[in-house]
Amino acid sequence: MARHVERRLTTILSADIAEYSRLMRADEDGTMRGLTACRAVIDALVAEHRGRIANTAGDAVLAEFPSVVDGLVCAIAIQRRIDRLYEDLAPERRIQFRIGVHVGDVMPRGGDLFGDAVNVAARLQAIAEPGGICVSGAIREHGGTRVTAVFTDCGRHQVKNIAEPIHVFRVEPRRVDEPAAMPSAPALPDKPSVAVLPFTNMSSDPEQEFFADGIAEYIITAMSAIPRCS
Repeated sequence: MARHVERRLTTILSADIAEYSRLMRADEDGTMRGLTACRAVIDALVAEHRGRIANTAGDAVLAEFPSVVDGLVCAIAIQRRIDRLYEDLAPERRIQFRIGVHVGDVMPRGGDLFGDAVNVAARLQAIAEPGGICVSGAIREHGGTRVTAVFTDCGRHQVKNIAEPIHVFRVEPRRVDEPAAMPSAPALPDKPSVAVLPFTNMSSDPEQEFFADGIAEYIITAMSAIPRCS
């Protein structure tokens, strides 16, 4: 009798450090401290977004989420948090992750995840730029309209060991926590200005409307006779 293989649909996030070998050669101790700091950030954000770390190996992290939106929002939060963590360092010293996100059928085994969906997420991660996120068309379709981000269509990519081309989207998170620029104030006139607004009839007698209008017109007429107000 064939053994039943457990499968489930899940959202997979695959991440690793860009140019990890170069960073280690340049500053092994500093890179290890940075990796530890980044892992603390990633672990906390994955848990915050209802995810689970499925596997880690060196500088790589594999996580799963029960929701497409949770996985995508977590990926954006990771990149933004790590970017702030290293914003004061020179570009060549910064630790930057590449992240790929995909949704598909996986086979859990001993806490780890296997299957083509995991491989697709890893291929998307490899395509992403340092500090960037690439997602599959399935992620774009299911989560794109509910996440504050800009998606750039990168077309279909044929990648290693995946039979069908992957429709790739690059994610550009909007900095929604930054205050919008305040509109510039209008230029002040070179002399004082007075605005006369219409008076409102506060009585219950509608025939008093002409009296309220007359007051505004009288004030405007009287002020126009003053040389500095004309």
